[in-house]
Parts: sequence; C-alpha cells; structure tokens
Amino acid sequence: MLFTSHRLGDFDTRNRIVMPPMTRSRAGRGDVATELMAQYYAQRAGAGLIVSEGTQISRQGQGYAWTPGIYSAEQVAGWRKVTDAVHAQGGRMFAQLWHVGRVSHVALQDSGAAPVSSSPLTAIGVKVFVDVEGRGPEAGVGEMVQHSAPRALNVEEIAGIVADFAQAARNALDAGFDGVELHGANGYLINQFIDSQANNRGDEYGGSLANRLRFLREVAQAVFDVVGPGRLGVRLAPLTTLQGAVDDTPQATYLAAAKILDDIGAAYIHIAEADWDDAPGMPDAFREALRIVFGGSLIYSGRYTKQRAEEALRKGWADLIGFGRPFIANPDLPYRLEHDLPLNEGDRTRYFGGGAQGYTDYPRAA
Repeated sequence: MLFTSHRLGDFDTRNRIVMPPMTRSRAGRGDVATELMAQYYAQRAGAGLIVSEGTQISRQGQGYAWTPGIYSAEQVAGWRKVTDAVHAQGGRMFAQLWHVGRVSHVALQDSGAAPVSSSPLTAIGVKVFVDVEGRGPEAGVGEMVQHSAPRALNVEEIAGIVADFAQAARNALDAGFDGVELHGANGYLINQFIDSQANNRGDEYGGSLANRLRFLREVAQAVFDVVGPGRLGVRLAPLTTLQGAVDDTPQATYLAAAKILDDIGAAYIHIAEADWDDAPGMPDAFREALRIVFGGSLIYSGRYTKQRAEEALRKGWADLIGFGRPFIANPDLPYRLEHDLPLNEGDRTRYFGGGAQGYTDYPRAA
C-alpha cells in the first residue's frame, strides 16, 4: 500500500510516503530560501508529499539561526524557486508555517526583545541554534544555547499573530505551495497554548480545555479562510512532551483538538510520534479514536520502517507515513524503499547549517 496513490485534498499523491518538515538551517541572508534549497527539495520530489522545514511567519516567530521566513517579498520569491523546482519533478509541497514562541533567543529577536509565549514560563534545558559569532549563513557555524526567558502575550498581540499566520498562508500560495501545514507540535507556540503545563493564563486563552484550544481554533480557521478546502494540514504531537510542553490529560486534549480541526475542514492531521529509541508507543485505541473523530487524512511520522508503515496503512489508522531522517541522506528514498535497497547514513555533524556537503551530495541508488 505504501506505493499506491492517495487522495489528499485536491490532488492524488504518487505514493503514500511523506517527507516531513526537518530544520536544516540553510537559508541565506534575510532568511531567504536559496537555489541550494531548491536543489535539495527537488532531489526528494519522489515523495507523495513534501512538507517544508518550519518557516517562520514573522521575525518574532524565529527560533533558530538561518531558518527561512515567509513574511517578506524576497522570502516569497525565494520559496517560488523551490516550489517551481519541486513541481518540475512532478512533486507536491506544502509549507509548514510556524511561530516558535518561547523556543527562541534574544539574539534572534528584533532589538534583543524577549521571546513571547502563552505564559512567562522557561523550559529549562530547551536549547536553540544561534549564530553566536555573527558570522552569517555562509559560515554555517552556530551553537546550541538555552532559550531566553519569554514574556506572556496580551490578547491584542494574540490577534496580531493570528493575522500573521493568515498573511503567511497567502504568501505561501503566492510562492506556489500546494497548501500549508500549521506547526502545532513539539513545544512551539500553538503547543504552548494547548498543553496545560505550558499555559498558566487566567483569561480566555487559558485555564479550561476550550480556552487552551482557542488559539489553535482561531489560527486554523483564519488560515483555512485563506487557503480553502484541501489545502490545510496541522501537525500535532499528542502524547509527547517535547521542549517542555506537557499536558495533564493528553488523550482528551488532542481528541478535542482533532474535533476542532474536523469541524473547520482541515485536509489532514500530521501526527508526530515520539522518535527516540526507548519512547513509549502510541496506544492503538487512541489511534482508532482519532480516526473516528477526524474525517480527513491522517499522516504519522516517527521511527517508521517500510514494514511498520505497511502495517499502519493496512490497519487503516494511517493514510500516509512520514519518513524523516532517512530522507536527509537518501534523496531517492521512495525508490530505495520500494526496491528494498540499503539506505545511506546521514552525517549528523552537518544536519544544521553549512552548504552542499551533507545536504545535496548524498548519492542516489540509480
């Protein structure tokens, strides 16, 4: 089943393999997508769907050095080169829109301002990639440092960020993307509103589950109103506790989130499972409940092999499967999986920052 097509929104995928978003920190000056990035994504256009690396909707939304933005005319033009290259290879591509919230650093913010979040809570031990020496993207030399202490957003500012997401969605369509995926997972801003231990607000955006889901609802609705049916996906990480985002009742919380997205008309939910070696598995009962609650497509990413992917598709709780790190070192991953060929190993020292080495120079099998 992995190599069959699937109707996703307005198009049929060439297979059920997704290249999920992976930060590579290769954007150029002004956080503009480059020709090298266009080559990288075009090499991987054999996926049924590519979801771009996290793309900040504003300067405030940036959390790592040299990640691309989608809020300036130059950034939109840069992404157009990428989508044109992917489409020329017959691929499909969604832009992942993110605002990292507190997972940022004063060095990345305008005038050294504090990052923003649902609440003024620091996630101790959560680090971000920063150009501490100020050498720029050409050098590709950065350092992982503790994120800076955030301040809480006020209600008027929240409305402004919702508007930023909507504008970023318009920009993504102008850049030629086939749709957009909202990053609501992995401890970033949307997740900082959803999860109970990351949100201690006392207003309409905190406290009750309905209030904590309000920001997700407003952002998803605003973006859906821009892109329309078949073009909105949302990434969620229901049962993980990444980057300090912990929820006290995660199954109830994320089933409620899925119902909101179903009501809005999202084309898919992209579930980010725990991907470390000894991570607990996701209960089948929860997967089945998601299928009942959400009528769109379901994508799962995290530690999947060809065999596990086929099992997930056969059991019916997944429609597409994301293969993350294997795509870094295997631009022809779908071909290798289909023909049971060995996979290249990725060079972890070159995952973030730098140039073509460890990025576009991995060999193809054929």
